Amino acid sequence: MKPGEFVAFVAALMAVNALGVDLMLPALADIGHQLGIATANHRQWIITAYMLGFGAGQLVYGPLADRYGRKPILLLTLAGFVAASIFAAGSQTFAALLGARVLQGLMSASTRVLAVAIVRDRYSGRQMARTLSVAQMIFFLVPIMAPSLGQVLLAIGPWRFIFYALAGFAALVLAWSASRLGETLPVDRRTPLSLGALRHAYTLTLTNRFSAGYAVAASMTFGGIIAFVSSAQQIFVDQFHAGERFTILFAVCAFSMGCASFANSRLVERLGTRLISQAAVLALIGLSVLHIGVIATGLESLWTYMLFQALSMTCIGLCGSNFGAMAMEPVGHIAGTASSIQGFITSVGAVIVGSLIGQSYNGTTYPLAIGYLAIGLGVLAVVYAVEGGKLFRARNAGGETPASQT
Repeated sequence: MKPGEFVAFVAALMAVNALGVDLMLPALADIGHQLGIATANHRQWIITAYMLGFGAGQLVYGPLADRYGRKPILLLTLAGFVAASIFAAGSQTFAALLGARVLQGLMSASTRVLAVAIVRDRYSGRQMARTLSVAQMIFFLVPIMAPSLGQVLLAIGPWRFIFYALAGFAALVLAWSASRLGETLPVDRRTPLSLGALRHAYTLTLTNRFSAGYAVAASMTFGGIIAFVSSAQQIFVDQFHAGERFTILFAVCAFSMGCASFANSRLVERLGTRLISQAAVLALIGLSVLHIGVIATGLESLWTYMLFQALSMTCIGLCGSNFGAMAMEPVGHIAGTASSIQGFITSVGAVIVGSLIGQSYNGTTYPLAIGYLAIGLGVLAVVYAVEGGKLFRARNAGGETPASQT
């Protein structure tokens, strides 16, 4: 693929997962009513069940992709996602739907692992971060559009149409992959599928402080996204009574992340991944403190919430691709397996963080603001430890300051 098509293709892979999360947000109330979900907070499990499968599945696909190549694994799992979506559309109980959602997540996990690995096969360092940022900029259009598209589908038919739409989109990406994607991992770079090779890859990925540390940092920031997505319908509809504007308000918050990715793609090669991401973490902490103050003084409204949420999402957007690029840099030669391990850490950690915040929803935005402050402080502590107490300085994967920076 030429560069433009390559970026669009990576964005489409990411969009399979994004649609799997966001497309059904307007339908959560309808699903809860039809399937007998009595507690409103329990509807969030439709999101978190998917993310649990998404996190667990990532441990499998990296080693397989490093052994057999990227393309065959991608084709197989996209076909599986189509089947899981059809199964979800036919679910008659909440338990069956959750099972289908876990299966969807297991299949879509390959899109995250292989998107990162395919990009790493072609690029590294700041160029990799820039490519991922451009892809994510396109990808973030999906959360902007997904709830509105879901609302359109609900106007046409029942909530089950949403899952048929997911199957259709995944089938299109499957056809694109089959016809246009060339294998990016040469045969001479493939690693054997053996316990020894896996042990070596796991040890290398988990003992390198940059690889493991930035994966943990990414899990915390991603947890902030899950907390927002899983509780957005309750906050906008139940707390602020803005159900008729839900899709627009949600889109504004998602758009702020898209703007952050666009800005990052323009600035990262000049300013570096560390300066941008670390400044964003400090800004997230400051915004969270201000937001808590606004809530505590009784001044919170829909518009103050929107302001703080959009700015917080901007900070998170400036962390995501940079943390991912820094985590992958020292383990690029085992990109598939490393992406699996890092993706598992990021996704499962995010589910834990996001669920703790989301399930704490009590009819106010206070738990979310407290949660974002905790995320910011936690990420800052991890980054400080990973960087040996030296922030805002360019460093290589071995932990040394480049000669040009000394």
